[in-house]
Amino acid sequence: MGNLVVQGVNKAFAGLKALNNVNLNVQSGTVHAIIGPNGAGKSTLLNCFVGKLEPDTGTVMFEDQSLLNRQPHEINQLGVSRVFQTPEIFPDLGLLENVMIPAFAHRDGSFRLNWLPRIDNEAEIRERAEHMLEDVGLADNKADHAGALSRGDKRRLELAMCLVQEPRLLLLDEPTAGMSRADTNNTIDLLKRIGERGITKIVIEHDMHVVFSLAQKVSVMAQGTVIAEGSPEEIRGNPKVQEAYLGGAHL
Repeated sequence: MGNLVVQGVNKAFAGLKALNNVNLNVQSGTVHAIIGPNGAGKSTLLNCFVGKLEPDTGTVMFEDQSLLNRQPHEINQLGVSRVFQTPEIFPDLGLLENVMIPAFAHRDGSFRLNWLPRIDNEAEIRERAEHMLEDVGLADNKADHAGALSRGDKRRLELAMCLVQEPRLLLLDEPTAGMSRADTNNTIDLLKRIGERGITKIVIEHDMHVVFSLAQKVSVMAQGTVIAEGSPEEIRGNPKVQEAYLGGAHL
């Protein structure tokens, strides 16, 4: 339950290999970090998990179901949600409406054209959305416009938008990018609390403080392939990783 298994994934663009025989086994309920220098293939791999890209060869299985050859909304319906580098929110709407929209989509299987006029009549959805805003510490701001939030609060709102869909696999693409250290630490604490729900999480992150605070397992990518895998302690002391990732500097 909640396992993601990637086998033999290859992807080339104009003859250049972006992914080269990538294999991963992400265990249910764990936090699995993917790190590596820019251009290592991390985001390309993540895009193969959510229907944005199709690998040339290989398989991507979540809970024994293939994530390939599916539309992004179909993958979402299988229990996979993604948090992007830049928070994807509805800036002109209030926080409560932002969380209710994906809740409708999860319940109904697609967005309804008439969702907005009926929002006030959907007591159950409203209650779930309010609960999620409380979970991420934004309940007092539920009537505010989302566009006015700080970057850290926009990230918390986006997490609430994902969590209201009850995902079993959460993909986090640099969740603390551009944040202050205080916001970063608040996000780490929030993700640790989310971990208590048993959601499987894959985190792509450049900030090693975040990686070593959250991950039980780390995969290191370089030049489109996984060059090392292990616990944070094993990765921290791996000379091959230090050379590939930081030119020999210690993590």
